[in-house]
Amino acid sequence: MPRTARLDMPDILQHVIVRGVDRGDIFRDDSDRKRFLQSLAKLLVQTGTDCFAWSLMTNHVHLLLRPRRSLLAPFMRKLLTGYAIYFNLRHKRSGHLFQNRYKSIVCEENTYLLELVRYIHLNPLRVGLVDDLTGLDSYAWSGHSVVVGSQVLEGQSVDEVLAMFAPKRSEAVERYRQFVADGVALGKRNELGGERRVSKDLLAELNEESFDARILGSEEFIKELRQIREFDAKNPRISTIREIVATICRHYELEPETLQQKNRAGKVTTARSIICYFAVRLMGHNGVEVGKQLNLLRAGVSVAADRGEQIVKIDPSLLSLVDK
Repeated sequence: MPRTARLDMPDILQHVIVRGVDRGDIFRDDSDRKRFLQSLAKLLVQTGTDCFAWSLMTNHVHLLLRPRRSLLAPFMRKLLTGYAIYFNLRHKRSGHLFQNRYKSIVCEENTYLLELVRYIHLNPLRVGLVDDLTGLDSYAWSGHSVVVGSQVLEGQSVDEVLAMFAPKRSEAVERYRQFVADGVALGKRNELGGERRVSKDLLAELNEESFDARILGSEEFIKELRQIREFDAKNPRISTIREIVATICRHYELEPETLQQKNRAGKVTTARSIICYFAVRLMGHNGVEVGKQLNLLRAGVSVAADRGEQIVKIDPSLLSLVDK
């Protein structure tokens, strides 16, 4: 049976669930968990992706993400591929680590963001990994402890969550914690975990019967998604390596062939750096393949991507080049 298409768009909230193959463990100890979080934090910062909630369970992971400058797919591909390679090497195993594709549920942000933050952060308590809310406050493997200030995860969107409760941080933390406490009595809400599937009538609003119908939202939200898809179809995002190279070369008035030469002129170096940043860090392309287009080794691509990230931080308007 063919795979169904994903609804993958920037600026759309997505609840992502990743499970181990055959429901096997994907974390065997705290070293594994730390490695996963290190990779997650690095990607969040590199790609400008918002992360509102997360929980690392034994055999699965919950993430609440809102990609900003790139799509979810390359973000998850880099996160999961890198971790799987690490895990298999460390634990001397081979084969797939994750069960099929990750599940991604497109969510209506205004209605469900806080509900999903609470649902995801309560997972360790719900399954007995901690005894009570006090234990959850200091539990290292859930984003709840980051929101209440017990630990830090670079890239987690704590301020945006707390701003929904109160302007003053201390008051916001207190109200957030009470909100989470109130959710304990609600039990497991299956609809927030992706078990509510969109009806055929609502799915028809997207004019696409083959979609994986995991959408959490109202009929109006479904219609909004359809409008976004229609706009994206008419204004496709730059995505392939060749498209990125061509776009950046046009911007800097360079011929693509120039990038293959051993030319270290300032404009050429800048173009290479931005291409590497966009292609590898934002779009998730393989560094070796990017290097072939630029006559760079993989290590050189990584260095150039770091340089490109700094260039874009100084001039964020460059991001518009790949958002067309």
